[in-house]
Amino acid sequence: MDKNNKNNDDEKLHISRSVFENARDIRQKKTEEEALRQQELQKKLAERERKKREERDKRLEEERKELIRLKQGIIQESEIIHEEQPEEIKLSFFQKIGNFFYHSKWWLGMGLAVAFIVVFLTISLVNKPRPDMIILFIAENQTVCEESALDKYIASFSDDNNNNGETLVSLYYIPYTDNPQKNYANGVDTKLTAELQSADSVIVFGNNKIEDVLNPDDVFVDLSKIYPDNPNVDSYKFMVENTDIAEKIGVDKKDVKDGLFIALRQPRKLMYSSKDKMQETYDRDFKVFDKIVNDLSE
Repeated sequence: MDKNNKNNDDEKLHISRSVFENARDIRQKKTEEEALRQQELQKKLAERERKKREERDKRLEEERKELIRLKQGIIQESEIIHEEQPEEIKLSFFQKIGNFFYHSKWWLGMGLAVAFIVVFLTISLVNKPRPDMIILFIAENQTVCEESALDKYIASFSDDNNNNGETLVSLYYIPYTDNPQKNYANGVDTKLTAELQSADSVIVFGNNKIEDVLNPDDVFVDLSKIYPDNPNVDSYKFMVENTDIAEKIGVDKKDVKDGLFIALRQPRKLMYSSKDKMQETYDRDFKVFDKIVNDLSE
């Protein structure tokens, strides 16, 4: 009886103690009870995790052994190891489009860049005016070739061969010198080989260094047979240094130097063209060459 009364007394507020003391005891008791519950819960969770680990380790060990048996050919298929099929995710039409662009953005970017370059080059090629004549300038003289009106001077004797409504002459500048390193830096050898194996041009400007790189007798026409009485003709060369070409193309006379001359290539079979094709170019451009010679001989 006394013991029951004591327990009942423990569960009641002691009137003789302050309200604050009673509240503190109640909180402490609840805290202790909560701590015990948490401790018990942690034990259960730990036990559950331990069992999961044991089951997982056991399954992995069984799968490892089964895999070894598969590799050794002891068994043909396994009831333990199953190939997991990924769950198919159904996407809407717009999600599929977005997914495609997301995963292909690098390839699409590269493709668009390549397409842009191709379109740009195609448009440039189509819109680029085709010259009626091509003249080779094999000499280091940028003033005469690129900073003068030489192309317009030659165009004044040319016809509109491509029927595009204008006469255009292109000068291909190949600045050959006696300095191999300079020639290499300017790509002279490559340009020279390519152009001399093409039938697109037969009129050539050169200077006294040209015989260092090619054999004139094999390349050029002997002009002395065409213009036997012309004082400016020296074998395959029509010397322009002593003519008024400087005035006609708008440069100082001192810029026409180093034995600058104009010559004609012989029609022959080339690496990139036939002799007949080069003969066509020769027959067309000789008319212009003849007019230049006559104009500078007056």
